[in-house]
Amino acid sequence: MEAARMRVVFVHGACVRDGSWWWHRTAELLQERGVRSVAPALPSCGEAGTPGGTGGPGLAEDVAAVRRALLDGDEPTVVVAHSYGGIVTAEAAAGVGAVRHLVLVSGYLPEVGQSLSDFGDGTPAPFLDVDPDAGTFGVRPDLLVDTFLQDCDPDVRAQAADHLARQSVQVLGQPVAAAAWQQLPSTYLVCTRDRGTPPPLQREFARRADDVVELDAGHHPFLSRPAAVRDLLLSL
Repeated sequence: MEAARMRVVFVHGACVRDGSWWWHRTAELLQERGVRSVAPALPSCGEAGTPGGTGGPGLAEDVAAVRRALLDGDEPTVVVAHSYGGIVTAEAAAGVGAVRHLVLVSGYLPEVGQSLSDFGDGTPAPFLDVDPDAGTFGVRPDLLVDTFLQDCDPDVRAQAADHLARQSVQVLGQPVAAAAWQQLPSTYLVCTRDRGTPPPLQREFARRADDVVELDAGHHPFLSRPAAVRDLLLSL
C-alpha cells in the first residue's frame, strides 16, 4: 500500500473525547508523509451533543459514527483502534471494501456476540468511577497519569484531563454483531508497559491477530512513542 494513497481512521478508547487530540502526535507525523487521517467522535462519550448515560447513545451509535467515517472515501484505509475502540471497530469495519488492515493498540478483539463486559471479572477496574444513577463511567482523574500516561511528556499529562469524558455504561454489556478482524488482515500492538490493559491480556487478544508487534510503551503509545506508531503504520 503506497503511503500517499493510504488513509488512516483512528478510533479512540473509552472515557475520552476529542479523538483528534489523543491521536495528534502520530497524525501530524503521518501528515508529513502525505497520509491523511481522521478520528471520528464517539456518541457514547457525549461527543455528538447528547450526554452519555442511561437512554443515551451506546455502542450502536459509536459503530454508526465510525462506519460513516470509513465509508467517506475510497482510498485504501487502515483502521487503528485503541482499547475500547477495538470493540467498535470489530463491527464498524465489517464489509467496508476500502478497509485493508486493522491495527489494534492495547485493543479488544471480540468474537461475534461478545461485549466489553465479557473481558472483565464483573467488578469495575480500580481506575474507573461508575455512577449507576447517571448510567455513566469515567476515569478517576487522580489515577489518570499513573495508570495511562506514565511515559508521556509533561505537557501531554497536563492536557489529558481536559480530554476525559463520562461514557454510557450501556457500552459495557452491548454485544458486537460482527468481527471484522476475522476477514481482514490485522496487526496487534502490545504495549508492554501498559498499566490499564495488562500485557498478558493484550497477548491473549493478540493471538487472534495475524501479526504481533511489541513496544516498550504505556497505554497511549501514539502520544509517548508517535514515531514508532507512524513507522508501524507506514510499514503496512
